[in-house]
Amino acid sequence: MLTLSTEPLAYALPVTTRAESAAATRRSLIEAAGTLLDLGGPDAVTLREVGARSGVSRSAAYRHFADKESLLTVLATNAMTELGAALEVLAASQDSAEACLRSGLLALIGIGRTRPHLYRLMFTTPAGDPVAAVRAAERTQHLFLELVGRITGPGQAQRYGALLLTTAHGITGLDLSGHLDLDKWHTTAEELVDTVISVLPKST
Repeated sequence: MLTLSTEPLAYALPVTTRAESAAATRRSLIEAAGTLLDLGGPDAVTLREVGARSGVSRSAAYRHFADKESLLTVLATNAMTELGAALEVLAASQDSAEACLRSGLLALIGIGRTRPHLYRLMFTTPAGDPVAAVRAAERTQHLFLELVGRITGPGQAQRYGALLLTTAHGITGLDLSGHLDLDKWHTTAEELVDTVISVLPKST
């Protein structure tokens, strides 16, 4: 005869708290917004469509974000934060200053190549709450200038950091437009980055 034990089970299914569920929903909404941004730019990102694409209720986005601009600001802030994290790893690396700076610049250009709408958003004044965005941008800039300063010295890091950043923007723009043609210019984005780093003044 089969009998059922009355002893309590030794395990229990994990319980998802309301906060964990809300955080998961928010992540899903941000991921959906990023996909829409990649597909059609900022105009394609609407709270209603984000809610629909994320697999939650269409109204969920309105409970997590005040408006579309706030959501776009979060996307830009997250991207800048991730870039800063990559620069932080480079800053702690034992590789040469030139190699670290090269990797950092190519990481930035890589965002522009693969996610151009997000790239532009990262360098646009946020229409939503700018506090977190400004904090992320300042941290990333500080790390970038630290990498530059290891070559030029801290006193010249800002001037040459601006030169490198505008060069990276120019490379990205030409690359995306198809005008950085190898047959025409006989060079690549990577070679241009190497060239501009090679002409930086060395600190004494």
